[in-house]
Amino acid sequence: MNEIISTQNLTRHFNRGRVKALQGVSLRIEAGKIFGLLGPNGAGKTTFIKILLGLQRPDSGSATLFGIPVSDPAARAEVGYLPENHRFPEFLSGAALLDYCGRLSGMRDKQKRLQRAEILLKRVKMWEWRSTRTKKYSKGMVQRLGLAQALLHDPQLIFLDEPTDGVDPIGRKEIRDLLLELKQEGKTIFLNSHLLSEVEMICDEVAILHKGQLLRQGTVQELTTSDKRFRLHAHVGDAELLQQIRSRATAAEAQNGHLDVVVSNVQSLNDVIDLLRQHQVLIQAIMPHKQSLEDSFFQTIQGTGASDLNTVFDTNKAEQEVSA
Repeated sequence: MNEIISTQNLTRHFNRGRVKALQGVSLRIEAGKIFGLLGPNGAGKTTFIKILLGLQRPDSGSATLFGIPVSDPAARAEVGYLPENHRFPEFLSGAALLDYCGRLSGMRDKQKRLQRAEILLKRVKMWEWRSTRTKKYSKGMVQRLGLAQALLHDPQLIFLDEPTDGVDPIGRKEIRDLLLELKQEGKTIFLNSHLLSEVEMICDEVAILHKGQLLRQGTVQELTTSDKRFRLHAHVGDAELLQQIRSRATAAEAQNGHLDVVVSNVQSLNDVIDLLRQHQVLIQAIMPHKQSLEDSFFQTIQGTGASDLNTVFDTNKAEQEVSA
């Protein structure tokens, strides 16, 4: 696939260099993906998006959209954008606002603007409110209208900053479904959201930004699957056997017909498996531990790795001793 977004050593400082918003960020995003940018407040996410949209200039480094430098307005011809906390003129109705945005986007044919606005207002469930002034809209309705304006000129790349903010659970599900439909149509979506559970559900890839530095980038599966912790569906009732397993693993715990192990490498896992076979323990399945994207996010921000999951076993054991 072609790269639709590419940055190389992107750097941006504020306040005479005292605030390092971005520090050498290099990122590549392929077309046709839903990409999530994660990070706490102040991580540099908004600065990164503004540079890609030509709203700010980097101190150093380069960035391109569709292979075109972001300093060239042509790079944004196929871009749609829904900013966070956007504001619309309150005296305009939903339909009038979309017509206005369509003209700003270069849609000169009025009939096509009206047709496209009708399609999108129905798609975001706002058609019956098309003649109502936006000042009477709820926050969720404004968000739906904002999504419609971002899609109005049928862009190939869509930047969405907190697209489900203020939207009720049903509305969030509808927006998720819409984003997946857009992906099926070949669109690329750059998503910035604090709702990590939603990011985990729909994103193909994510990147974690912290203090202006890109800490991790990968698929959701890569960020939520540990290569050091495994669950074996095997019954280990022998205390002596469990002790032997612990001598070969970093940590091990057996309960409810499962054996949870943390190993330092694949060879250690194979040693545990060989030991179980020697004792004729039936192994029904071996699964790498899957954690939530939220867990992975916090571990990355705090500088901890998958091996730190050993503490889970130590904590459980301590709690059992206290309760006993």
